[in-house]
Amino acid sequence: MVIANSIKPQGKLVPGIKVEPPIVVFVIVFLILLGISQSNQRKRDRKLIESVTSLDRGTHSERLLILNLLKSEIPSVTIYHDLIIKKDNDEFSQIDLVLVTSEGIIVFEVKDYSGWIFGSGNNTNWTQVLSYGKRKYKFYNPIKQNNNHITELRKTLKQFDDIPFFSVIVFFGDCELKEINYVPRGTYLVKSHRLFEVLNLIKNENEPTEYSNKREVVNKLKELVSLGENVQYQRQHIENIKDMVGKDRIFK
Repeated sequence: MVIANSIKPQGKLVPGIKVEPPIVVFVIVFLILLGISQSNQRKRDRKLIESVTSLDRGTHSERLLILNLLKSEIPSVTIYHDLIIKKDNDEFSQIDLVLVTSEGIIVFEVKDYSGWIFGSGNNTNWTQVLSYGKRKYKFYNPIKQNNNHITELRKTLKQFDDIPFFSVIVFFGDCELKEINYVPRGTYLVKSHRLFEVLNLIKNENEPTEYSNKREVVNKLKELVSLGENVQYQRQHIENIKDMVGKDRIFK
């Protein structure tokens, strides 16, 4: 009796099916779990952003700024996005983001640039340089731009006269702040990855301020956010920007 011949395999290999080594199976399972984890994280991020604003409002960089603030445990009730102020001349001022803090009100202007950035707080226009100097573009001085926003915001509420305001211009993208001169006190220019250094600086260098009526401040900021939802105001603001640029009055 030949015992070996009496032992039959418990199963058969299916033709065309290759048995993968354990390491390959592990990698496949890992990638599946990673994909699920990333998908869940994106859902959590969207939910966080929606606690402040809608997912289709403003720019991607503005929403990313909101997300970063929220992830640092800054309360959503202190963040106000995309505010519209109707000015005396029937034009509009649009503010990217406002953060209410114990030290005062921080007004953000969000920029998304590449290349080298040159400018001064005193200049009307700044310069963006691309392709190692081969291309240059002018854009309105963001320090003046955000100071104008703060001026218009102060006009909307008497209480704002007694509250400190801080101007923070946040640069997203791979730009380099190459040569910037004369940044006024209370104004900060910062690349997005160093934002919290600026916020900590504001907190550490300033005494807590007193709001005579916090509810009044909140209601006013909510009102200005709601104006940003007005389609007519949005269109008018876009037309005002086009007119300020004046491309229709340039003939080459």
